[in-house]
Amino acid sequence: MSQMKFEFSDTIAGYVLQFDSDEVMFLIKTTDNREFSVKLSTNVYARILRNLGEPYLDCTSQLKELLVPDQYLFVYGTFYPQAGGHAFEAQEIVFPGRKRGKFRFEESDWWIKQAKSIADFFIKAQFGDEEHIDYSNYRTLISLVGEQAGSIRQETDTISRLVYGFASTYLLTGEDKYLEAAEKGTAYLRDHMRFYDFDENIIYWYHGIDLKGDQEHKVFASEFGDDYDAIPMYEQIYALAGPTQTYRINGDPTIMKDIKMTIDLFNRFFLDREKEGYFSHLDPITLDPHSESIGPNRARKNWNSIGDHAPAYLINLWLATGDPKYKDFLTYCADCIVKYFPDYDNSPFVQERFYEDWSHDKCWGWQQNRAVVGHNLKIAWNLI
Repeated sequence: MSQMKFEFSDTIAGYVLQFDSDEVMFLIKTTDNREFSVKLSTNVYARILRNLGEPYLDCTSQLKELLVPDQYLFVYGTFYPQAGGHAFEAQEIVFPGRKRGKFRFEESDWWIKQAKSIADFFIKAQFGDEEHIDYSNYRTLISLVGEQAGSIRQETDTISRLVYGFASTYLLTGEDKYLEAAEKGTAYLRDHMRFYDFDENIIYWYHGIDLKGDQEHKVFASEFGDDYDAIPMYEQIYALAGPTQTYRINGDPTIMKDIKMTIDLFNRFFLDREKEGYFSHLDPITLDPHSESIGPNRARKNWNSIGDHAPAYLINLWLATGDPKYKDFLTYCADCIVKYFPDYDNSPFVQERFYEDWSHDKCWGWQQNRAVVGHNLKIAWNLI
């Protein structure tokens, strides 16, 4: 960062090495062993990390007492050019707890409170209150303050993820309103978003529906730009997220039937039995991953089609049933990731897109040869 000729703002996270009260500055060391001198501006303010729904927790008056060695913190400020190098001046400091070594997110009720806050927000935004949980009023798009946008679209995956959140909040709290929201959402998905193919005896899920008055228009193939006019594997995967988590609670056999028949779809049409893994897309009419109609997604595999099973539904399905075949399914997906995704000779990040033979697809759409950091973190979490 020498020879800096412009100003910019950034956030640094790390541990305090020392504090100089005379110079009104402190030294911070990041986890990758970089050190920064931080000058406290005259209007710097400090706060304690707060959970959703909590008031602002100011600690500016205790700032100097909190800047002790080994204290972890986040500091937001501005880099300025200075004497051929740079200076960093703090505007805001966030402490993860009120004492060194304390992290508020380790409090026993932190995640319970956060889940309740999020779930209550969505109940109010989507349904008005807990007495009127009706998914016909659900809309995919809402604002940050909980106002529904003008869209008439209901997308299957977003409802399923919301149901997952309600079911998980029930597991954390035991409050019946969250179970009611999860069960009603699961039933709504089954009644409105599920397609039962009698000829193939499988289930797959619509991309979504458009509500126009008392009528609903089914949207079969995906309308997302990357997946347009195809059935993407990840949409089918995440359609199971909410119902599977709900099944962990109530053991409803109708939910299990939907899960099993959707997995049949995966294993009969997405699975590559010859070269391993799962194809990422199918033709919506022929259910063929090799169809010319799906263009750049023809005969492709990707991170989502193999790695998303575990976090979306498969871990919870195994926990709910203890069935060895779901444990084997988890192992199969993990083995494919470990075998084909790493590319350590060229990058510390995984390769995410592949041709049918597992050769690397580095020219696909927006991704090209880019890494997605969140996917790498997700992979590590699931393998652990």
